[in-house]
Amino acid sequence: MVGIIFLILAGLLLIIAELIFVPGTTFVGVIGLLLTIVGIFIVFDDYGNTAGYWTTAGTAAVTIIGIVYSFKSKSWDRFSLKSSIQSKVNDEDIFTFQVGEKGKTVSDLKPIGKAEIFGKIYEVRSKGEWIGAGQEVEIIKIDSKRIFVEPIK
Repeated sequence: MVGIIFLILAGLLLIIAELIFVPGTTFVGVIGLLLTIVGIFIVFDDYGNTAGYWTTAGTAAVTIIGIVYSFKSKSWDRFSLKSSIQSKVNDEDIFTFQVGEKGKTVSDLKPIGKAEIFGKIYEVRSKGEWIGAGQEVEIIKIDSKRIFVEPIK
C-alpha cells in the first residue's frame, strides 16, 4: 500500500513540478500523469472497484485543492514576469533627417539592419533587397519612425 501511495504522490509532485519549474516541456508532466494512473490502476487491481473509485476521487480532490490553493495564495506571482520593455526602436527624434541624407551600413540589411547616420547608429530597412555591411546608403523614405534606405550606386 505504501508503494501505491508513493506512486500517486510522486506522480502528483511531478505534475506540479511540470507546472512550476519546467513548463512547456511536457515530459515531466507526462511521466507524472503516467505514475498517477499506474498507481490508481494498481489500487483497482489489488483492492477492487470501491477502493479504486475512492482513490481516484481522492487523487482528483487533492489535485483540485492544490490547484485552487496555488492560485488563491498567489504563489504563481513569483514566477510571472513583472517587467516589460519600455524602449522603442529609433526612439530618438529621427525627423531631423531628410530624404536624400547619406549614411553607411553597420550590419547587413536583410532587409532590416543597422546603419550609421550622422555618427549615430539607427535601425534601417531596405525595400526588400539585401545590402551588405559597410555599404553607402541613402535615405529614401521616413515613415512612422522607420527609416528606409537604398544603396548608393
